Amino acid sequence: MSISSRFSVGIHILSLLELNKENVNSSEWIAKSVNTNSVVIRKIMGMLKNAGLVNVRPGVAGAELAKELSAITLLDVYKAVNVVQENELFSVHGNPNPECPVGKNIQEAVMPIFTAAQLALEKSLGNVTLEDVVKDIKQKTDTEGTNTTC
Repeated sequence: MSISSRFSVGIHILSLLELNKENVNSSEWIAKSVNTNSVVIRKIMGMLKNAGLVNVRPGVAGAELAKELSAITLLDVYKAVNVVQENELFSVHGNPNPECPVGKNIQEAVMPIFTAAQLALEKSLGNVTLEDVVKDIKQKTDTEGTNTTC
């Protein structure tokens, strides 16, 4: 099972808001770029709003970033869209056989490893800003000779 696609969609939305900041960014328009339903976009936008990453006005088309690109990390997005609960990126099966030496000890053996892996992932995400992502997108679109807006 992979991490929820809400994470990549959240990054997509925020990048698009920056690259199209001179225009109106409606959920319908954003949905066309993501290639999904506008209801999905509105749900994720609500999560991003609650995290203080975007500004939206109910009943009025348009959204904008609430912070500078350099102030938004991928960890902020990861946490905003509720990818996983605290220390639950990796789950352990809940009912191993306590009569089996492996079943009795597997959870205690692997949980510290899983916790360390999650912390490493989150540290890595905290070192990348939305500015880094947008710069990469701009560089790729400049290389391709395409426009940065949809």
